[in-house]
Amino acid sequence: MRRNSSRSRTPIRRKSQKKSSLPGKLMRFSIIALAILLFFGVVYHYREGLKYYLGYKSIKKMTPEQVEAKRISDVRNFQVLENHKGKAIGLDVSEFQGNIDWTLVKTIENQYPLEFVFIRATAGNDREDGQFATNWLGAKENKIIRGAYHYYRPNENSLEQAQLFIKTVKLQKGDLPPVLDIEKLPKEQSLKNMKLGLSRWLKAIEAHYKVKPIIYTSEKYYDDFLKDEFGDYLFWIANYNFYREKIGDDWLFWQFTEKASIPGIKGNVDVNIYNGDLEQLRFITIE
Repeated sequence: MRRNSSRSRTPIRRKSQKKSSLPGKLMRFSIIALAILLFFGVVYHYREGLKYYLGYKSIKKMTPEQVEAKRISDVRNFQVLENHKGKAIGLDVSEFQGNIDWTLVKTIENQYPLEFVFIRATAGNDREDGQFATNWLGAKENKIIRGAYHYYRPNENSLEQAQLFIKTVKLQKGDLPPVLDIEKLPKEQSLKNMKLGLSRWLKAIEAHYKVKPIIYTSEKYYDDFLKDEFGDYLFWIANYNFYREKIGDDWLFWQFTEKASIPGIKGNVDVNIYNGDLEQLRFITIE
């Protein structure tokens, strides 16, 4: 009997058609293009600050030594200052800045005059700033409008804190109103009692100096805890957000950086903008 031999057929493999990669390429191209546009957009927005920071603008007006010694720590600082030409610019200091040579504290980057300074006087109910007396006198001798602030500790007696400030600070004609610096939440009392303590400090200070104090705090702290109950006070707001470049309409002062360089002061220092010009700043000082 003849066998039927069956030959196994080798399956034919067809090359799979590759799906078009065009959409993927377009997506990658779009992302790259967007990143490039974003980069150049940022560079264009900060063009003046970048030129200044890199020295192209400064060198025309300053010696290389001055350029190197008096640079602002980042481009945003210059951008903010440029956006507020005509506004009064100042700083705030404490013992953390060490010994300050007030004869050199005149301008930022040799362009923006420093018109005022807030000086820490006291903290809590038992702490006088170690450099307050020296800084207080130095600012006066250097003809910088000065103000004193108290660092408030929410877990300590508010009236004792007020009395310490009153004992330490002797305000004179031309000085700025006293400032309450509140940054922390209480650990040993309710938020309601903390606000009561703040109110007592503010009223005691106003009764003594015959002028309404200013409140310093961060923008978030202001929005979350102080905006409603203390709306009749003027605020000095701290906000270092890179994307904020304008002072708030309802802010009296804006602390926009904690990393500026000032001649006469070692290390970083806070810089502030008053929501008005120099004449308007003088208008709120003590008569």
